Amino acid sequence: MNIKNDEMRNTDPIKWMGMILSLTPSLLLKSGGAFLRFKRKAKKGGKVFKKELVNQGFDKKTASELTDIYLSGSNLIQTMMNMR
Repeated sequence: MNIKNDEMRNTDPIKWMGMILSLTPSLLLKSGGAFLRFKRKAKKGGKVFKKELVNQGFDKKTASELTDIYLSGSNLIQTMMNMR
């Protein structure tokens, strides 16, 4: 076990960077796809939310305002900025 730890510490940093760089494009594509799917589902959810508010008797202006508030939670970039 001690020999294995020594081997891990002595690995070439260039090799590590090569491995990381080779995985970066696929990671970016997968995370970009997940982000777009999330936004599409949020948009669909907003439409359903607004439709149900109108069906329950809210006027369209109020339903739109409430839908905007509802959808503001799905704005990941703004949420990440607020976390700072």
